[in-house]
Amino acid sequence: MPDRAPQPVERQLPTDEARDLISLVRDIAQREIAPKAAEEEDAGHFPREVFGLLSESGLLGLPYDSEYGGGDQPYEVYLQALEELGAARLTVGLGASVHTLACHALANYGTKEQQVEHLPAMLGGGLLGAYCLSEPSSGSDAASLRTKAVRDGDDWVITGTKAWITHGGIADFYTVMARTGGEGARGITAFLVPGDAEGLHAALPEKKMGMKGSPTAQVHFDGVRVPDERRIGDKGQGFAIALSALDSGRLGIAACAIGVAQAALDEAVAYATGRQQFGRPIADFQGLRFMLADMATQIEAGRALYLAAARLRDAGRPFSKQAAMAKLLCTDAAMKVTTDAVQVLGGYGYTADFPVERYMREAKVLQIVEGTNQIQRMVIARHVAGPDSR
Repeated sequence: MPDRAPQPVERQLPTDEARDLISLVRDIAQREIAPKAAEEEDAGHFPREVFGLLSESGLLGLPYDSEYGGGDQPYEVYLQALEELGAARLTVGLGASVHTLACHALANYGTKEQQVEHLPAMLGGGLLGAYCLSEPSSGSDAASLRTKAVRDGDDWVITGTKAWITHGGIADFYTVMARTGGEGARGITAFLVPGDAEGLHAALPEKKMGMKGSPTAQVHFDGVRVPDERRIGDKGQGFAIALSALDSGRLGIAACAIGVAQAALDEAVAYATGRQQFGRPIADFQGLRFMLADMATQIEAGRALYLAAARLRDAGRPFSKQAAMAKLLCTDAAMKVTTDAVQVLGGYGYTADFPVERYMREAKVLQIVEGTNQIQRMVIARHVAGPDSR
């Protein structure tokens, strides 16, 4: 079968600088990430060296202020960079998104002194972050979290367990939501916890269906002492900070989903135009042509939706509803497109000799993380029809 190279995505970018940036990301993705993705995922290898390269290249702080080492890029540019990384390897794309999520609280709610002290290393100093909201007994119902932070002089002592933490056990810093007051959302406060803090340790990584190169683990806080200078925002403001971060984080998941879907479509097109049956390429058969057309349409629709939400965010307008819509549509599209890509390749699609089976396994988790798609539907319905009357 002839090797049909995928065509670069036709992107709408606001500046020449943004076009150069996406070209740099694509070059790194194709040269340093994609060639080793299958082997390293199979081995469960986390590519820390790649994240070091991304940090050195200024790609781990793209949407943040250049005063602290960020890239000053609008979200519509940052998300398209994430899409390129996700297409090359979801472990890297999702990891970059989670790192950005972990920086959100300090970048948007921290004091000037906190930002000067910590952000440069977080954004461009080679550090890697993790975001700690979910717990074993509180996933979708995050406001019921039980991890506690108790004031002791000038410190806070954190005790509890966080679950499903991307980069758990390898992160250099953790943005942690802990209960400092009564029950419910108003009793939660945010903290910036060093990865080497005494009393912080991670369980063995979860054995997952996909994304085997990205460690996901419970993180235990056994009397972890954190100075009040590492409290982010006001006491009791943590849940609002968490929700603000998740609105932006959901756009990151949407972009990664479209990246995975695009990679699956590229593989399906290459196979269908090269595979001969009955004396001609299988891409000539209407049944497959229509599948490829539907896959391409879903990808373009998802990309347009996440970019529309990003432009609202960049303009300082409310975007929570659109972020939920983008996360829902893009991740559902990724699941459908990757499943169809396996079908296009037939028996070969079900083997590890081709990457589409990995794309399908990876796409599934995107319908779950940072708010399941059922939760996204609840968020959207609340905006459309108002709060539930119960």
